[in-house]
Amino acid sequence: MFASAQLTGNVALTSNYKFRGQDQDTSKNKAVKPALQGGFDYAFGETGWYIGNWNSSVEWLPGNSIESDIYGGYKFTGGGVAWDVGALTYIYPGNKNGNTTELYGAAGFGPLTLKYSHTVSKDYFGFAGENSGSGLKGRNSGYLNLAFAQEVAPSLTLKAAVGYTRFASDIKDLGVPNYVDYAVGVSYDFGSGLALYGGVQGANKKGYFGDVNKARGIVMLSKTL
Repeated sequence: MFASAQLTGNVALTSNYKFRGQDQDTSKNKAVKPALQGGFDYAFGETGWYIGNWNSSVEWLPGNSIESDIYGGYKFTGGGVAWDVGALTYIYPGNKNGNTTELYGAAGFGPLTLKYSHTVSKDYFGFAGENSGSGLKGRNSGYLNLAFAQEVAPSLTLKAAVGYTRFASDIKDLGVPNYVDYAVGVSYDFGSGLALYGGVQGANKKGYFGDVNKARGIVMLSKTL
């Protein structure tokens, strides 16, 4: 099995890192807040099993400037649908308050992919304040995302997505509203793993979350190694 494993890497520079519609750099209110990102994926041959790691610079937790994700799962095809199930842990080395673990499942059919992520850790990115002794939990928060990707011209792919974050009851009791995020853009493949993406990403409920949910123009240059 290990002899047929495939290791791939990736690196990217983006003008603004948004996660589920929210800016991951809250240190300044600017349209351009560059983030350096990268990681690797390790596929165990044709078995469908995989593991990976992805990292990005961030600036929204005191004492922390890095997000490091570790994930693993299983991909397979059944009933004409591409399935993907697994687990993902978001780690913030300088501030454990943001650490979050989710289980996920995705179904892909043609250009559409529907994915649901469910929080199994005690908190959801620190929203409940569990690590600070609040006595509240963020477990059972959920995120549903529908994504579309379709090549519309040679090397040019149209991408769009809409997502919905549903907070756990303890978080909602604090007055935090569920919200919708969105993204639309195009990606151009230059070949040899080099791609350029341009689009707009944002989310609603700006009255509560503020400018972190504001629509931003995003430009990303990425390279698969």
